Amino acid sequence: MAWCSHQAPTWRSGQVKEPPVRRVAKLSAACLATAALAVTATACGSTSSDENNNSSSSGGGKGVKIGLAYDVGGRGDRSFNDSAARGADKAEKEFGGSIKELTAKTSDTPADRVQRLTDLAQAGYNPIVAVGYTYAPAVQQVAKQFPKTSFGLVDSVVSGSNVNSITFTEEEGSYLAGVAAALKTKKDHVGFIGGVDSPLIKKFEAGYVQGVHDTNPKIKVDTQYLSHGADTSGFSSPDKGQQAAQGMLDNGADVIYTAAGSSGNGAIEAVHGVKGAWAIGVDSDQYNIPGLAQYKSSILTSMVKNVDVGVYDFIKSVKDGKPLNGNNVYSLAKGGVSLATSGGFIKDIQPKLDAAKKKIVDGQIKVKTTP
Repeated sequence: MAWCSHQAPTWRSGQVKEPPVRRVAKLSAACLATAALAVTATACGSTSSDENNNSSSSGGGKGVKIGLAYDVGGRGDRSFNDSAARGADKAEKEFGGSIKELTAKTSDTPADRVQRLTDLAQAGYNPIVAVGYTYAPAVQQVAKQFPKTSFGLVDSVVSGSNVNSITFTEEEGSYLAGVAAALKTKKDHVGFIGGVDSPLIKKFEAGYVQGVHDTNPKIKVDTQYLSHGADTSGFSSPDKGQQAAQGMLDNGADVIYTAAGSSGNGAIEAVHGVKGAWAIGVDSDQYNIPGLAQYKSSILTSMVKNVDVGVYDFIKSVKDGKPLNGNNVYSLAKGGVSLATSGGFIKDIQPKLDAAKKKIVDGQIKVKTTP
């Protein structure tokens, strides 16, 4: 399928750029073959992305040694993980040094996540960025064992003098996505697809549904989650995303917002197959992603979550000798979340979106974090 690309694109600030050339440390022929297979599988968003995707690059031995522990899907998911990767890539380009990447498996146990972070810490990587809320218990444990190493945790809050929690007001950005959906639907029927039924993704749903109903309370909103509990496959199953979106389209929805990692690529493909339907992307500006180029005419907007900014800020703080810690919240007011304008499809409703944004920033609208 079109979302299955063997190239893991890298982009920054809405501009498509070729991935940076990396000098890779010597590996045995067998290791090279294994790494190639892992990278290919991850880019396809398949379950074989469970294999660890290890990559390293060198900036001449100086700079920072960045450890990245990705969530399922890893680099190449065209969404959440890729946004984190952009932040690390920017830091590496500016500061030099090296990056070591490890990717989660859908079959991960808590012990697997602890071991992944421990391996990075023992190898001397500092800072270490754990991408995704599932790493929270592991960060809590490993950070105590390596007090001189700085840990960044995306999408969850863990206390510790050497831990920087990087969080976002997803509900605020999703509210604006809901307003856009309500103003663009012609059938008064929209949908929301979540990757995993978790408190984090519930924030996306809550904001979206509130935005829709504040704009037009008569609009019907379908919701569906692709996996539940400890099963994180909903973040890396484009086939599930496609099936869920197709079901909503068949049921009459004509705007679908998906917060599900690489599973959203399948949802976008399904929407593209229905004339007049719109997809709303997430995390990255998905209109500008090369692997989704053939569907861009169906991508209304994307709720951009600037994970790259949070990751870069954290790495820079470590490089400067003043590591961030505590909970650093990237809100709508601070530009942490926003709606992408690529394609110009929301230009006609921009004044209403701007008005809604102002009310959120001013506190006139309180956005819910639970449905």
